[in-house]
Amino acid sequence: MSGCNGADGASGQNAVNEGAPERRIQVETLILEPVEFQDVIELTGSVKASDDATLSAQAAGSVIALAELGEYVRAGQVVAQLDPSIAQAAVEQAEAMVEAAQAQYDLAEDSYKRQEPLYRDSIISAIEFENVRAQFNQAKAQLSQAKAAQVQAREQLANTRVTTPFAGMVEERFVERGEQVVPGTPIVRVVNTSRVKITAGVPERYARDIELGTPVEVSFQAYAGDRRPGRVSFVGSAVNPSNRTFPIEVEMENPDRTLKPQMVARLFVTREKLENVLVVPRATVMRDENGMGVYVVERRGDKAVATRRNVVTGSSYGGNVVLISGVESGDEVVIVGQNNLTQGDEVQVSRQYEGRAPSLENEPLASR
Repeated sequence: MSGCNGADGASGQNAVNEGAPERRIQVETLILEPVEFQDVIELTGSVKASDDATLSAQAAGSVIALAELGEYVRAGQVVAQLDPSIAQAAVEQAEAMVEAAQAQYDLAEDSYKRQEPLYRDSIISAIEFENVRAQFNQAKAQLSQAKAAQVQAREQLANTRVTTPFAGMVEERFVERGEQVVPGTPIVRVVNTSRVKITAGVPERYARDIELGTPVEVSFQAYAGDRRPGRVSFVGSAVNPSNRTFPIEVEMENPDRTLKPQMVARLFVTREKLENVLVVPRATVMRDENGMGVYVVERRGDKAVATRRNVVTGSSYGGNVVLISGVESGDEVVIVGQNNLTQGDEVQVSRQYEGRAPSLENEPLASR
């Protein structure tokens, strides 16, 4: 009886195994359709004020007046005044010398004009007239010299005033009232942030892709999620040998002055716009001894089977990558669960997308 029972038990077990469902792997897929894709370069840059200048003294003297820190100043406004007393005295002395030289010149000119007809009529000798002419020329030269000294004295007086070439805010003061300064001493820093420029370095391999007017979006670490559109306003022509990058600038209006110099910026530079390309999440593409590949779902009757296809990848950005070859429009590519698959595995599609799927940015492409 026991043998008979054992045989019956084995038969029952075989029956259970024969009735067990086959293993199916849960996946999510994307049905490929041609879409538009933007190839974008991400760069880190910083904000700089378009107008930012440290103003220095052009004369020596004691600081007697100084703009306040944070004060708004107009273009041409005096932001620092040095003691002008010595320069003013020099101007007055130069003016007196001009007056004296002018008087000498007028006298010599009058004598020259009176003596010239007498010389023509041979009333005075050539030697006498040459003396008159020499005195006239000497007086003329002395007047020119005195006027030049007057101009120089006035410039020295003007140099006791430090003026700003543009409107802006007094950002820093490097001296205080009463300090003695010499030419070249930094006095104040004036910054105008109503318009700023974003500067960044671009890897040299993109030298052919970036030009004046290239579209850019800029985000700022201090204002998460806020992207501002702009265009490249400057492209450097020299590569920095230390990091193999060339500089670019993006000018932006900043009327509310929320963008401040030295803020960290993130630049998204459009390198190229591709039309009618097949795009998948980067994590979809796997790399093995056969190269780069994806799994495509093939329908065989009532079964869905995973088949590996070798592919060639192109541009990638934002968690997505362009597939240049190996797949066609209408193919159903596995985008979730592909790491659990082998050739010929039966799959069950739990979710299906068309055209474009959500990016899986945290799963990098193996070849990158």
